[in-house]
Amino acid sequence: MTDDQQAGGGAEPAPRKGADARAPEADGKARNDPPRADEDKAEGDEGAAGSDAPEEGDVKKDQGKKQEEERERAAGRFKEHTRDPLAEEQGEDGTTDLAAASRARRATRMLFDTGRDLNSFDRSYFQSAHIGDIHLRMDARHSGAGMRSGPVPDEELRRLRRVHVEPQGYVQLRNALGARRLLVLGAAPGTGRTSTALSLLDEVTGPAADATGTEPGAGSRVRRVDPDGGVRKLAGSLAGEGEEARRGTGYLLELSLTGPGTLPPDEMDLDGLAAALARCESYAVVVVTVGSAANPLLAGRYGRLCPPAPTQELLTTRLRERLEEHVAAQDGEVRLEDLLAGAEELAVRRDVKDAVGLKDLRPAEAELLASLLAAHQLGEVPRDELLAGCRSLAADQAQEWFAGVDRALTAPPAEPEGGAGRPGTAALFHPVAFRIALAVLGGASHSAVAAAAHLLIWELSVQCDPDHTPARPLFCDDPEADLALSRAELTDGRLEVAGTEVPARLIWYRGSALPSAVLTEIWDRHFPVRAPIVRWLRLLADDPRPQVWMRAAVAAGELCARDFDHGYAELIRPLAEAATPRRRIFAATTLDQAAGHASHRKAVRKLVDDWSRYGTKALRWTAAMALGYGNAADTTEDALDALARIGVRDDGEQLAVASFNAVRLLALPDGAKVLRRMADWTHHKRAEYQDLGLVTTVRLAVTSVDEVLSDEPDSPLADRADWPLPLALAVSRPELVLPMADLMWSALNTARSKDVALDALESLLRSAVRGDGTEGTRPGLAALLPALATEENDRRRLDWLLRRMMNDPEDPLPDAQARTLWWLAVPPKERTGEEDSHG
Repeated sequence: MTDDQQAGGGAEPAPRKGADARAPEADGKARNDPPRADEDKAEGDEGAAGSDAPEEGDVKKDQGKKQEEERERAAGRFKEHTRDPLAEEQGEDGTTDLAAASRARRATRMLFDTGRDLNSFDRSYFQSAHIGDIHLRMDARHSGAGMRSGPVPDEELRRLRRVHVEPQGYVQLRNALGARRLLVLGAAPGTGRTSTALSLLDEVTGPAADATGTEPGAGSRVRRVDPDGGVRKLAGSLAGEGEEARRGTGYLLELSLTGPGTLPPDEMDLDGLAAALARCESYAVVVVTVGSAANPLLAGRYGRLCPPAPTQELLTTRLRERLEEHVAAQDGEVRLEDLLAGAEELAVRRDVKDAVGLKDLRPAEAELLASLLAAHQLGEVPRDELLAGCRSLAADQAQEWFAGVDRALTAPPAEPEGGAGRPGTAALFHPVAFRIALAVLGGASHSAVAAAAHLLIWELSVQCDPDHTPARPLFCDDPEADLALSRAELTDGRLEVAGTEVPARLIWYRGSALPSAVLTEIWDRHFPVRAPIVRWLRLLADDPRPQVWMRAAVAAGELCARDFDHGYAELIRPLAEAATPRRRIFAATTLDQAAGHASHRKAVRKLVDDWSRYGTKALRWTAAMALGYGNAADTTEDALDALARIGVRDDGEQLAVASFNAVRLLALPDGAKVLRRMADWTHHKRAEYQDLGLVTTVRLAVTSVDEVLSDEPDSPLADRADWPLPLALAVSRPELVLPMADLMWSALNTARSKDVALDALESLLRSAVRGDGTEGTRPGLAALLPALATEENDRRRLDWLLRRMMNDPEDPLPDAQARTLWWLAVPPKERTGEEDSHG
């Protein structure tokens, strides 16, 4: 290579020995030419690599200085192109969060199984059915518009004695009610709290009824009380009636404390009711929903929490009840235990459990599932209807959570006050906002979900009442209530903060079907809520934490799959044209998640292809990020064609994002095709394509598996997440070693990429041993280095690099590690014996 060529970085990359002969040679020689003395000297001198020895004279000195400056500028441009796409937001030398974002995406996609048929069950067509002697209620929730006041029917109490499953601590609840005559029972709706309250009152108000429930007048001992009057009205009614008429009666009062302006009874009110109950030897259970409003009641002397009944026992009891009717009708032709065992075995099958998608069943859900299992066991319900009914459980729960939440706020106030906003909006919207935030950010830290929920509360409140500024209570949160009301659980885990893992409390739904059910419910059935949800998701797109913005992007993709036209107009297109890289990656991730659904894949691929051809600069950048996921093009070749169009356009302005996403495709099964295309780029006659190939090669060397790991659970790269990608591929896919070595050799022997490629090679070498001294990537280096250093020139360069690493004043490489790395590169059969004598 001439001095002019090297100074300008204009020489085309050299092919590896045996490679495509179209490309001219780099540095004035082919790789199999014998080294010259001046080249050997240049390999050992960092400042004079590849240039002639300077001659005396001002002209020659000025020329050499200009050449060196141009070479440094060319190397600087290559370094710029190999930065992470988020680097411009996080600083030139700072760590970026692409690896953390990739991990967050993989964790979130597990919550949204794109193979799940969200439309397989439509409540408008399959609400109930009579099958034989079994009545299937697909809407298993009991309506709250039942009997508000009056005695509990004998039939209801008889069935309750037969099928009620006692929750943990039931005996302690009964003892507390017997001792104080008043019990405030707190639990989430639908957990069986009312059944437990009725069972407690049935037991303490008289002798237990027999199995057939033939005790006369049993129902008159337990009465429901109209909740409108509250505790004070009940206490007043007991004081005003004759003791004989109400002696020994049990009262059930269900209080709602979630309405705007509703105040819970205080301790003095409860004391007054307890005294009135004692005078007439009666009992009362006040049922409340856990939450900040009920905390004072549950923390007092009368308060107790009601745990849910155990799922398996609940299901078995309901199954036995269903199957007993069939066995009785068959006059002993079939055995109950055989039918029960078959139904329980069916309940634990993988397809049934996946269709249910709930870790715990509530009484109404257990009743519905038992009906379905029993009907299928008896041959009265086909399998597709069984699975459809199972899928309805999570959908029913989501509908119950969001139905008519803001009805009290939208109703005209009884006594309007001029200038005053509606009270209680934050408390009213907190449970639903938390459920939506958990559906979007499931698996993130509890604090992140809580903070996101408060942002959403604000958006919902403003949307509901735009004329008033909503209040933002600061001390209304109750983590335990949030878990109970959202069917959630906390687990100990770890999160990545600025490249370092820290312990954290992570929060999840107790059921894989709930996130999709919640998002489907709010997006499909509550159209006015879309506007605040979109504004909220845009806020999350700006959150600097990968656990937040990446999870929100995946959830946004699920919403777009429900209505792509709306999602594209409100989310995808605005964020794809945003000025910040994080928002554009958000849009790309949203597109990829939508493409995971077969119904939207064709539209997404056409959209991304158009952006790569005709889009603005921002849209081309977003298209490149979408292509890197592997779903936005029909084939890998099409994806690489589109990335090449983006990368070479406008003098390589978007080389960085194009090369990064080409490397991401290497983690997919078609990695060999990607390497062949990289070789074609590297040896292309046009400099723009050469730069794309060289930058992609260097980018490959500095990319970790974590940044590009695919979603395949069985990926051979999964157990090497912290390895550099080329070393992990060298171990898991040995057939890729030679193509990768050829590409790396070309980058090391091309002037404009030499310095950056050497730095990348140094990072690979330093990964052999971890910081704590344990084994690192040595197996990968043992596979790659011999293919990279097959000739004397290559070994001299490696020797020079190892010596530079040993003499590094900030992080010197130990002599023993340097020697080990050298022997990894030089196979035993090629050693001459002179290495040991020369050190």
